[in-house]
Amino acid sequence: MSYDNQKNHLKAYGIVYYSLENGLKAKWLLNYDGGAFLIENNDALEKECKIRGVSFQVISDSKAALILEEISSPSQNMEAVTLEKAPKIAVYSPKNKAPWDDAVTMVLTFAEIPFDVIYDEDVLNDKLLLYEWLHLHHEDFTGQYGRFYGAFRAAPWYIQQKKDAEALATKLGFNKVSESKAAVSKKIRDFVIGGGFMFAMCSATDSFDIALAADGVDIAEAMFDGDASEPNYQSKIDFNKTFAFKDFELIKNPTTYEFSSIDMTRKRKISKTSDYFSLKEYSAKWDQVPTMLTQNHTQLVKGFMGQTTSFDSNTVKSTVLVMGENKTNGEARYIHGTKGKGMFTYYGGHDPEDYTHRVGDPKTELDLHPTSPGYRLILNNVLFPAAKKKKQKT
Repeated sequence: MSYDNQKNHLKAYGIVYYSLENGLKAKWLLNYDGGAFLIENNDALEKECKIRGVSFQVISDSKAALILEEISSPSQNMEAVTLEKAPKIAVYSPKNKAPWDDAVTMVLTFAEIPFDVIYDEDVLNDKLLLYEWLHLHHEDFTGQYGRFYGAFRAAPWYIQQKKDAEALATKLGFNKVSESKAAVSKKIRDFVIGGGFMFAMCSATDSFDIALAADGVDIAEAMFDGDASEPNYQSKIDFNKTFAFKDFELIKNPTTYEFSSIDMTRKRKISKTSDYFSLKEYSAKWDQVPTMLTQNHTQLVKGFMGQTTSFDSNTVKSTVLVMGENKTNGEARYIHGTKGKGMFTYYGGHDPEDYTHRVGDPKTELDLHPTSPGYRLILNNVLFPAAKKKKQKT
């Protein structure tokens, strides 16, 4: 899985998932050859690698034993983690959403990793109990329709989206979309607390935390929910209820395409050519989860924009690991934490290979980006619930 040895990093994760589904033994060799995988061999697996264009080497049992011996040395920052079971995956998304609106949907499809699409009705009916891993993407859990009102309130797609959301909320027994989304947010919170793994990108990251913090507080203006927000709502925000963020200020102007001070999009002073973030290095033998989540063939990853591009470091709780950051800009790009028995990862930005993805932009063709480091971070999250974990130091 190093830069030189693998020609299709993204599809390689699909091969590992395929192996686990078919009962083959597999290990993730953390920090060895770019985070390589050691998989029990058979003819079907070799054939599948060739069909999917994934680079592989067939080695002897004795060679595998030597590799594992090298990795186990206390002097090496490496570890071999056993992968036990392919996690069952859910993607939270409206059923009529275009696939290219969601980077995770695209990369799961490209890597040939199966997933189910679920939405509000499924979540409220406790369908999350069927899954180990849940993805949230470009979603607004505050009931403000993505804050597209300022630029797109007259657009047919916005009008239809609002109408559909209101109809669904009514069907589910709520008076407002903000109320239905608050209920969904709490179900997702409980899924994580109960031991689930949640991965969120773009506006799902901050809007989810805001929805939890504002539970029972009306922060939506009349054009969103039919009545005015309640007075002094900022003072009623409870940061103890959030997963990752603290001390943020909500944006009160409803025409502003921004939720709060968490996001760095409007505060960034960095050009596209110099927009990179660095991945932190962890102890593979002691801190296996963040080590798995940062496996890559480069420590420097290209930045990319989104409604929520990155997170102001001042708003990230001290209990949350910042795994990828741009220090010069004071922003966190890739963060991870625990909640109850479960874990969550937030990844800023919309599409790792589309720097300024906008409404109506064409789909990213992942055939052109099979070694994308930014997309590889997503797939690390997909696979790490399969790992047999040791007790963490952090």
